[in-house]
Amino acid sequence: MKNILTIIKKQIRDTVKNKPVLIQFLMFPMMTLIFENAIDVDMPEFFFVKMFSSMFVGMAPLVATASIISEEKEKNTLRVLMMAGVRPFEYLIGVSVYIWVLCMAGSAVMGTALPSGDIPFFMTMMGAGCIISIFIGACIGIFAKNQMVTTSLMMPVMMVLSFSPMLASFNDKIEKAARFIFTQQIKVAVDGMGFESAGRFGVCVLIANAALALVLFFAAFRKKGLE
Repeated sequence: MKNILTIIKKQIRDTVKNKPVLIQFLMFPMMTLIFENAIDVDMPEFFFVKMFSSMFVGMAPLVATASIISEEKEKNTLRVLMMAGVRPFEYLIGVSVYIWVLCMAGSAVMGTALPSGDIPFFMTMMGAGCIISIFIGACIGIFAKNQMVTTSLMMPVMMVLSFSPMLASFNDKIEKAARFIFTQQIKVAVDGMGFESAGRFGVCVLIANAALALVLFFAAFRKKGLE
């Protein structure tokens, strides 16, 4: 626990200096509040909260996790931490917890635009989605050799996870494919603000995506480690 808390404190200091990572946690919450309060047109209620929430889940935790791990691998910071007695899973837990807390803080800001009764469900779905996204980001960060490779692997995955729910709202063919992605099911659940809106299929998709992310994570860690 001491090592995990040390990693979290280290990430707090590093994130303040790392503007590209910091902006991931600020962009969508700020855009949500601005759009919800500044745009007054005939749209479904809380349209921008529901649209940006799935984009936030598919982008912020994934990009932040992959970027942090790949950057510290490239700069040999991880090697120094391992030599100092920090175990790989202590490091990964510390980074994951830190990013998840930041994501939940951003989600809480987005949730302020919703009725108070909807906030608990909204936060539950955002928390579950962020966990899956963190595992995918960690898998990319571990597997990639450097930051350049991380970016090339991360961008297409991020684009699919972030933008497929929005595109699925306007295209039935995309919706048929996107329904198997966890960010789409989070959007469906948040649209109806209840598990019944996603149904049994949506819950199964979330569980299947989480299981796949875990399998890929452990496969990448077993093959590459935190070298």
